[in-house]
Amino acid sequence: MPESIQCSRDEWPIKSYKDLNFLNSDDARNIRVLCEMTEPGLRFAEEKIKDTIVLFGSARIMPIDVAQAKLDDVQAAIGDPDHLNAAEKCALHLAQSAVKAAPYYKMAVELAEELTKWSMSLPEKDQRRFIICSGGGPGIMEAANRGAHNVGGKSIGLGISLPFEQGVNEYIPENLQFEFHYFFVRKYWFVLLAKALVAFPGGFGTMDELFEILTLVQTGKVATAPPIVLFGSDFWNSVINFEALVEWGTISPEDLDLFKVVDTVEEARDTIIEQLTARFLS
Repeated sequence: MPESIQCSRDEWPIKSYKDLNFLNSDDARNIRVLCEMTEPGLRFAEEKIKDTIVLFGSARIMPIDVAQAKLDDVQAAIGDPDHLNAAEKCALHLAQSAVKAAPYYKMAVELAEELTKWSMSLPEKDQRRFIICSGGGPGIMEAANRGAHNVGGKSIGLGISLPFEQGVNEYIPENLQFEFHYFFVRKYWFVLLAKALVAFPGGFGTMDELFEILTLVQTGKVATAPPIVLFGSDFWNSVINFEALVEWGTISPEDLDLFKVVDTVEEARDTIIEQLTARFLS
């Protein structure tokens, strides 16, 4: 009997689906992928969840009080701001950037609150529609789940195993907490149920998710194109020059209509509610 498999003689030979060494091997990767493709759907069906509003953005954006406290600590620790070493300059820059981005945390909370209250106010037959869904982690993801929680609504957290920023936030009901290993399966569940998406400022992960969604919509891989809202014109207009893509001919002018850039909770809320009402509730 292989030493790596621990079982008693009366259990031998072990069934393959009970062999953790096999299930965690490269050869069983397709089985693990199928598990992540299948099990979430069973939970969503049990909760009668068919439609979501996805909010995504940076895991590093924090509440303003937390960001300000971190900046105060850094400023107190570095002393003279005119004579900083490289590490101190980096720490100060990160702390100042966190304060600059912090208002988006509050706005994400408020938008999730508004959309959850609207969803919960729908007729009883529609009560479980349009559930807030996030990536499950900290930052904007936490803000989204927190907003739904604040007004008594459920929300979904599609977590991902990473060397950092691990774990789901505390505002997600236990039965709607997920932990994925494969990014592409996680994105599958983001898109499959999404009836609207809101992208807040973020980094590589946010850009990856946004451009994949835009590509799927542009190429007709999504049956009904969801409204896509980019929150924060200062951020989006400074980091992506969409008009330049049109000028270079790499996208069509009408591709700019695939999304809308907004700056207020009210505009984001009204845009999403108007389009969801027209498409699904009229």
